[in-house]
Amino acid sequence: MSEADIPTPDLDGIEQGKRLVRARGLGGLSLGERLANQFYRLTWRTPLHKFRLKGRYPLKLLVAPVDPLPGNPLRGESLAEGRIARWAHSCAVEDSSFGEESPSALFRDYVQSFGWLRDLATLDDPKAASAIAENLMRQWLARYGENVSEKAWAPELWGMRILNWALNARMILSTSDLVYRSSVLNAIARGARHLDRAADRAHLGMPRVVAWSGVVAAGLLMPGGEPRRIVGEAGLERALASALLPDGGSACRSPQNLLDIIATLSMLEAVYEARKIPFPAFIDDAVERGVPALLAVVLGDGGLGNWQGSAAISARDVSAVVKASRVRARPLRQARDWGYQRITAGNSIVVVDAAPPPVSRVATTGCASTLAIEVSDGADRLIVNCGGARAAGLVIPASLAVGLRTTAAHSTLTLADSNSTAVHSDGLLGKGVEQIEVDRQETDQFSKIVASHDGYEKRIGLVHRRSLAVSIDGREIRCDDVLLPGNARRKPQQSSFCVRFHLGAAVEATPTADGQGALLRIDEGPLWQFKATGGAVTIDDSLWVDGDGALYNTQQIVVSGEAPPGGASISWVLRRAG
Repeated sequence: MSEADIPTPDLDGIEQGKRLVRARGLGGLSLGERLANQFYRLTWRTPLHKFRLKGRYPLKLLVAPVDPLPGNPLRGESLAEGRIARWAHSCAVEDSSFGEESPSALFRDYVQSFGWLRDLATLDDPKAASAIAENLMRQWLARYGENVSEKAWAPELWGMRILNWALNARMILSTSDLVYRSSVLNAIARGARHLDRAADRAHLGMPRVVAWSGVVAAGLLMPGGEPRRIVGEAGLERALASALLPDGGSACRSPQNLLDIIATLSMLEAVYEARKIPFPAFIDDAVERGVPALLAVVLGDGGLGNWQGSAAISARDVSAVVKASRVRARPLRQARDWGYQRITAGNSIVVVDAAPPPVSRVATTGCASTLAIEVSDGADRLIVNCGGARAAGLVIPASLAVGLRTTAAHSTLTLADSNSTAVHSDGLLGKGVEQIEVDRQETDQFSKIVASHDGYEKRIGLVHRRSLAVSIDGREIRCDDVLLPGNARRKPQQSSFCVRFHLGAAVEATPTADGQGALLRIDEGPLWQFKATGGAVTIDDSLWVDGDGALYNTQQIVVSGEAPPGGASISWVLRRAG
């Protein structure tokens, strides 16, 4: 790198100049690690483990913290009517299986975590809410309190369950039935003992953070819990170090994952406050770094973008978590580790994925989305990614969820109808993008990002370079997608290419008469003109997944052609009309 290429920060914190971003070296769990984890879970059913769970339990909790996150009144009403509902699924309150038979692990975990307690707390009748909560608590205790089930006793579920029970203690422990109260308190004590041994066995990232948060919360809630709290804080600090990147982004690069981590830490901080104990600096630091990174992928409607399996989480849910964190910060415009570059100009927001996909060890829904973009105009989503792989089993079949992780499901270039990073049938990511070169420039006329990746270089011999510039008023976005011969030994091959632009649910595309562009009409919104050279422009069907896991039939613009061994160049422009 020459002296002219050395990054220099501008007045707004943007580091201008070239930067090389390499994939992290950790792969997926080895076969030995997977077998060891499976064997450990089998030991939960042994008499020895059951013996370890026995012991004294508290007569009461030391404090009853207040939940910093608001509930959803509609879901609260659904509970009052006899159903636990979330996303596109529901189960009867009287169904004591607690979603265990649900095809969606996401829904099952939600029911098992007791996250719906905060929705129940929104009911106008506290006595009715307590009666429903007590009924469901009795059912859970009867089915799972003594029966150590792998699905119900996963460390991350116990961690979240302890937090939710603590933050809603006034509701679940309002009865004068001493036998029932003792059963609840005994369950908390047993769950804490289980976590003492199991927290560090939870999957890296969000699951381990939640598990250790449960250990810390249990130490704060029960008499004599000081030793457990100290051990738990050390475990939580380790878990956060592996779950969060230096700039505050999530190691699995999923916005939903980062949102959940911030929410969990905010819940834990409420327990510290109730005990009037200062929370450790490392928790404060994690939240203060995490919020700006999260806001980096928020679009103009206030909701999250569809990245790395996440769906478009609503502005309401994002705002609630940010408010609970009590961190006030601007979005991180250049997340060097998190990997998302953000350009805000006029009413337009452009987010670019400028980092390799996450490693399999910390990601279960990682996507081959390198150099994909999302664009919003005010509250309207113009260009999106399909998103939603995390919602497999809700309304999305597992086979479709795999498709939502492919390069073709993102607004970027695909070569030879293949992924820039392999997506294996077992859910793991394989070979592909290893490094990205990013060059960002800011002037008084435009913001420009030039980035290239090597995902196709070893297989096809071509490198994809995307040079994207946004005018200072945000009314024009210009880009050159260039395919160049790489430096690998692989001789470049002639290959077909497609540059895809998945359109927002409210956008309707109409082809122009010359066949080289399209008019993009937004319901009750502005008109955008799209024009491309270097390939044939067509309009095809697409789909988009919202934050509730619902599917929308949408459109996509596809610029396609053939790239000779010497490479190809596709130029396109988005221009706001009127």
